Amino acid sequence: MTDLDLRLVRYFTAVASHLHYGRAAAELRVAQPSLSRQIGRLEALVGARLLDRTRQGTRLTEAGEAFLPHALALLRASEQAAAAARAAARPTRITVGYTAGLIVTPAVRHLRLGHPDAEVRTLHLEWHEPREALLDRRVDAAVTRLPLRTDDLDVTVLYDEPKLLLVPLGHRLAGQESATLDDIDGEPIPRFPDPEWDAYWRIDPRPGGRPAPDGPPVETIEDKLECIAAGQAVAIVPAALYAAGIRPDLTTVPLRGVEPGRVVVATRAADRNRLVAAFRTAARDRLNGQAPSPRP
Repeated sequence: MTDLDLRLVRYFTAVASHLHYGRAAAELRVAQPSLSRQIGRLEALVGARLLDRTRQGTRLTEAGEAFLPHALALLRASEQAAAAARAAARPTRITVGYTAGLIVTPAVRHLRLGHPDAEVRTLHLEWHEPREALLDRRVDAAVTRLPLRTDDLDVTVLYDEPKLLLVPLGHRLAGQESATLDDIDGEPIPRFPDPEWDAYWRIDPRPGGRPAPDGPPVETIEDKLECIAAGQAVAIVPAALYAAGIRPDLTTVPLRGVEPGRVVVATRAADRNRLVAAFRTAARDRLNGQAPSPRP
């Protein structure tokens, strides 16, 4: 059995990331000769040469290419193990994640009032982050929208959320009382890199099995808004995120004949943290898509 030093593994991933010993040494704050020696120690432990240094620079060997994904997984696993131990040792701490346009204040306030000894934090997450953030323990609960991969998670639907059509101000449908999928049958819709998320928010395939029109590829909500404002596309969007108007050159139109979106609370499966259970209950009881009422 080979006992790998995680510090050496971390050194290797830094060099593999930069493909340059000098830049990796600067990131790790170690001397370059020392870094070279540590990589040599790792190669001796593994029993294979992982990196080649040539006049053109540093490159991964075939063994290094094979080792890299396992090295990254090993470092992630060690971080998750440490986080799990910290969570078990400090059961009076919880971090609640939420994605754009979703209000968690009533549930968080209720949790703080009921558990004054607890440290309750909130953390904004990007649209694609809730699952990863839960599994790597950046957050302990996440209020987000479907679709969401549910394996290794407990997911409860909180409420339905209408879908709107987002268009530029000068669009032919701007100002209409409502629109349908037939009204945008030929309109391009921005495509996200996640296939499930992309299919869900483009409603692909459309009723009857026809494919949804393609649109410009985007990776962020901001990029999507820019495409729509420029007249390159329209989008199907969650009502809570856009009903109040997110920028002055865009407007929304109610979308008829489509299933509403679903807002959910997700936690790690079998998480026994008392605060997680308390927040799930508070979320079910107090989050309904309405803005919180002012306190008397």
